Amino acid sequence: MGPDPATCSVTVGFTTRQGARHATRGQSYRNTVVSLRVEEAVGSCAVEDIADDEVHDCVGASVLDLLGHPNPAIRTAALDAYLAHARPHHLTATKSVTVGPGSSLAKSMARAQAVVDLLDPVPGDHVLVVGVVNSLLHHLRERGASYAACDLKGGTTEWGEPVTTDAESALDGCDLVLASGMTVGNGTFEPLLARAVAAGVPVVLFAQTAAAILPWFIGSGVRAVSAEPYPFFWLDGGPTTIHHHTERPSC
Repeated sequence: MGPDPATCSVTVGFTTRQGARHATRGQSYRNTVVSLRVEEAVGSCAVEDIADDEVHDCVGASVLDLLGHPNPAIRTAALDAYLAHARPHHLTATKSVTVGPGSSLAKSMARAQAVVDLLDPVPGDHVLVVGVVNSLLHHLRERGASYAACDLKGGTTEWGEPVTTDAESALDGCDLVLASGMTVGNGTFEPLLARAVAAGVPVVLFAQTAAAILPWFIGSGVRAVSAEPYPFFWLDGGPTTIHHHTERPSC
């Protein structure tokens, strides 16, 4: 599906640590993301934490070597970078969407609207949202859809609704699944997908983590992917791009 991974080297490795609280919002959140660069492409994986030396040690290593790395976040970021290089989003996506410039809240809302448009729920749909983003929940409410909010961190939504930590048990009674690419990094993606396939519930993904990996699951339980490779919308007040995939990349 691309060049020999033994000949593709990681030239840059870095970690992004971010905290955010949008104006007028009552909640804050933090993200830590590992990113590796292969040629022009950057692959990423969210983590709880990681030592800088572990990331820096990836520089100069081949993708093939890193696919055997003991840390799943490193493996994911390396594969993500390789696939983004082999099958660039701008050439394989069904549509690319520009998230216009603005405040962190404005960009969060614009990105969320594009993701919910891709999901395309109808009024009355009940959506399992895995990886709680309050802007996504806002747009689901605007579309007349209800939701079950799930996140490993638990807590409550911006509207005081409880957030469950068990996505698989929350799937019962849902018409759609909207899940974050972070499920790849924390090991919950495969069991969630298997459970959704068994239940006949379509899965749509919004992905900063594994943005170039997840389109390969389209047609195997995944209906569509909103891929957002680095740089992410929350890093820059200027325009950024997300890529909507509705077809599996060709080999």
